[in-house]
Amino acid sequence: MLMLAARSVVSRVQSVLPLPVGSYRQLSNPPLVGSQHRGLGRRCGERQELSRSILTNIVRRTSSNPESELEKEDEKHSIIDNKEIVKPDGEFSGHSFQAETKSILDIVAKSLYSDKDIFIREVVSNANDALEKLRYLEVRGEEIVENHKPLEIHIAVDPEAKTFTIQDTGLGMNREELIANLGTIARSGSREFISEIEKGGGSKSDAIIGQFGVGFYATFMCGERVEVYTASYRGGTASYWTSEGTGTYRVAEASNVGRGTKVVVHLRDECLGFAKESAVREVVARYSGFVGFPLYVNGTRVNETQPLWSLPPSEVSSQQHESFYRFLSGSHDSPRYSLHYHTDAPINLRCLLYIPDRTPTPFDFSRDEGIGVALYSRRVLIQSRADKLLPKWLRFVRGVIDSEDIPLNLSRELLQDSVLLRRIKDVIVGKLIRFLSVELKRDAVRYETFYRDYGMYIREGVVSTVDQPHKEEIAKLLQFESSGLKEFETTSLEAYCGRMRPGQRTIYYLSAPSRQLAESSPYYESLRRKDVEVLFAYDPYDDLTMLQLREFNKYNVRSVENEAQLDELDNQDTSNEGERLSGETEKELLGWLGTVLPVHRVRVTNRLDTHPALVTMAELGAARHFLRTNQMRGVADEDRVKMLQPTLEVNPRHPLVIKLSELKESEPDVAKMLAEQILDNAYISAGMMEDPRGMIQRLNQLLVKGFQKH
Repeated sequence: MLMLAARSVVSRVQSVLPLPVGSYRQLSNPPLVGSQHRGLGRRCGERQELSRSILTNIVRRTSSNPESELEKEDEKHSIIDNKEIVKPDGEFSGHSFQAETKSILDIVAKSLYSDKDIFIREVVSNANDALEKLRYLEVRGEEIVENHKPLEIHIAVDPEAKTFTIQDTGLGMNREELIANLGTIARSGSREFISEIEKGGGSKSDAIIGQFGVGFYATFMCGERVEVYTASYRGGTASYWTSEGTGTYRVAEASNVGRGTKVVVHLRDECLGFAKESAVREVVARYSGFVGFPLYVNGTRVNETQPLWSLPPSEVSSQQHESFYRFLSGSHDSPRYSLHYHTDAPINLRCLLYIPDRTPTPFDFSRDEGIGVALYSRRVLIQSRADKLLPKWLRFVRGVIDSEDIPLNLSRELLQDSVLLRRIKDVIVGKLIRFLSVELKRDAVRYETFYRDYGMYIREGVVSTVDQPHKEEIAKLLQFESSGLKEFETTSLEAYCGRMRPGQRTIYYLSAPSRQLAESSPYYESLRRKDVEVLFAYDPYDDLTMLQLREFNKYNVRSVENEAQLDELDNQDTSNEGERLSGETEKELLGWLGTVLPVHRVRVTNRLDTHPALVTMAELGAARHFLRTNQMRGVADEDRVKMLQPTLEVNPRHPLVIKLSELKESEPDVAKMLAEQILDNAYISAGMMEDPRGMIQRLNQLLVKGFQKH
């Protein structure tokens, strides 16, 4: 109990300590904990001692009986009492809006915002700014009336009266300020407040939200009439303002008005849903659940969850990350990785990003909430899914991005496309890639599990990224098995490059469904003899990924199936020995195969040992992709040959090829079936056989012919 009471005292000290303006950023953050309290105390002690008046203020703002205060914690707490009194109608003064025409008001109130519930976000943001300004002035030593009042925001709804009411204990306004601020559309009091601070040599508060001066008028989307009661922090006569949004408003004196501002929205019939507590709670939780002051709805606090992204990363525990992740995502799993990142230069960013332990499903991505990254500006939600701040391939990342530098449009709902926005995106994506690269080196086993679940998205990133340097950065996250490593052991492209033989300028890879098929592939035979390390790419989309990558760290990325590469290796391969076809017989066989088989060319290869033949073409991986995506379905054999230009390479030392040369003279029908079967086998080894069922009849006939002699 005593510890809780002490924390309460310390948090209230923040609103009265005479800190220099340069330390104001600390005050705009949530209540400090642990070492932050000690650091705050030391900094203040170095500058000056607390004066007796400040100590008196602390005592006045803090309950003398902390236990009784804790006992009342669950009780309803509201400052909205509806005791304000307005002078009679005869003493009202009528005014017209200064901005310029009624049509502008119509645009702001009826067309600017996409959803009507935005008005709640806007009035909460206005209340937050009023409190933030007051706290700033109090720190600067300004005289504040009713300075015993806690800084709070209260919302009350009344279905019977059809009203939505919000009240704060902030700055308030006098009559002149009321007319100037509410009588002129697109005049931002917050923007002018910041401008005055900067002119005076101070530094602005990051917690002030307002920018454009139009948010208040969003109340007319749902209100047929809006009333405002306000009393300035300087004291003096309170004021009353009312308008029906028709281009005019009225102002009068009022009494029984506490310091701050109270806005009463008389709801239209079609907007009576905002007179229901449950609906308002949902909207407040979505948009304003992390504002920096206590926020109550019908007497119950609704923003007790701390915005972890605004705290120093070193002060957030793994348990806090887990709880906050579940709060954001609405799921019951834990974050696999957590990235907590702060920077103020060259741009202001507060990022808290999570990679879920459970891989998202297509159904998850179809949901409106819980997936993706939410964008906040000064702790107020702007977009629940900020698609423009992360590329599509990182859509599995969840979390929060908060920045005061985000370029917003007038309604603060949409991001404006700009150079700054692209820079913010590059910073976030670059930080995520570097984070995962570090995790790969720090704990390879854990990263391997991550890659099994999320490798599809990494491949998508390589394929969809246009910029080659950025493409190579993403490629650092790729993982492959390798002929130079044990089964199930994976490696990165960087690690492969580190093991290259002197003079090697190419990263070799081979696409195959499994290690067994890769090691027995005809395309791998020659490189295995030469002890050249080859990456084994098992995923169907690895073909497309490596084709799009092309280069990595100034090394060529090339499939061993590539026809040009095979030519290069053929020229180096002179190790084969044994019986082979003679030159003339070989030439006759190649000519005959060219007439009976649907291929572009037939030639001899010296790089095969155990296989009779293989098929090559300029980009075998691309051809497989076309075949896999059904883009070649229904294409005739003749047209397919023209399109793909396949080359059949035969091994003149293989017994089947030698026997084929004999059969073409003695049994041409059997020889033709055997040649077709050799070609189909080569297509199967290349992963290019669309439907192997077509060769079953021919294979049976060959078996019958073979057993007729036994």
